[in-house]
Amino acid sequence: MNKLLETIKIDNGKACHLSYHQQRCDYSLKQCGKNTVYNLQSIIKPPQNKIFKCRIIYDDTAVDVSYHAYSQTPVSSLKLIVSDIEYPLKFADRYELDKLYKQKGAADDVLIVKNNFLTDTTRANIALFDGDKWFTPKSPLLFGTTRQRLLKEGKIFPTQIHVNDLHKFTKIAVMNALIGFHIVKNGIIMH
Repeated sequence: MNKLLETIKIDNGKACHLSYHQQRCDYSLKQCGKNTVYNLQSIIKPPQNKIFKCRIIYDDTAVDVSYHAYSQTPVSSLKLIVSDIEYPLKFADRYELDKLYKQKGAADDVLIVKNNFLTDTTRANIALFDGDKWFTPKSPLLFGTTRQRLLKEGKIFPTQIHVNDLHKFTKIAVMNALIGFHIVKNGIIMH
């Protein structure tokens, strides 16, 4: 079984939005045909000050938890990249995503286009603003925990976003467990 990964923001000793990470951990193990269940609350013993990134690498037999000091690196620009990559579960092996990331050029990350539809960046889900509402791709590469939470809260809405429809949107944002919801300052580089 490939190792799976959860990345959780720790803010002053508290694991943020842990229930969403627990749901994804349980789902991922089931998708791999495993009945193992880990209680993330009991596994995480975070430092008590500052902001940390908690990395949990796991499979059906073992769990490895580590903590790393975290400071947010802003995403100011994204470069469109076409790929047929599959990334349905958050695996620890990011080799294919890292290959795409290396194509970013002067941008901060790539925005992956699959079958002519927008999906995700290599590190985050996305949302686009049409002047009224924020929309997120209906078929992302990975169902991220922040995306799931914002959908449940009614702050973003799922829809298919064709690459040719980019002109209909005025802003783009990236979202994940560590950065939360961050509007990309310079938008998308089209080439």
